[in-house]
Amino acid sequence: MNAAVRVDFYHLTRDPVEKLVPMLASKSLDVGKRILLLASDADSRATLSKALWSDDPASFLAHDVAGSERQADQPILISDRCDPANGAPYGILSDGYWRDDALAFERVFFLFSVEQIDQARTAWRDLTANPDVTPRYWKQDGGRWVEGP
Repeated sequence: MNAAVRVDFYHLTRDPVEKLVPMLASKSLDVGKRILLLASDADSRATLSKALWSDDPASFLAHDVAGSERQADQPILISDRCDPANGAPYGILSDGYWRDDALAFERVFFLFSVEQIDQARTAWRDLTANPDVTPRYWKQDGGRWVEGP
């Protein structure tokens, strides 16, 4: 595990995951970090792929799915497993399920909905007790994301 893994908890109360993922991915790529985007089911992975292509009509976020021939070259790799075949130091857990193997990343974005609050609270408690993790909580305030309690 890396020292001082940062885990950003994003509580989705207004916008759906497919709205937040392109923003997080774009900001991560802007600072030169590749991403492994995790989603446990195929429908979610397809929805996220579409969102990465169409979120901003003026551009798209280049990506591919795990297992593809050129997966190692992708700035964003979509998968159902915490296996960054693209060498990604950042992971986005888009499905609200915490995976302990995500602690191998330098930074993790953990997205969860209102329905997944109990799992998120459990993950928060466990991670705040880990001295090698720096958890942060983000919530929506109007149309923007703010760090808060």
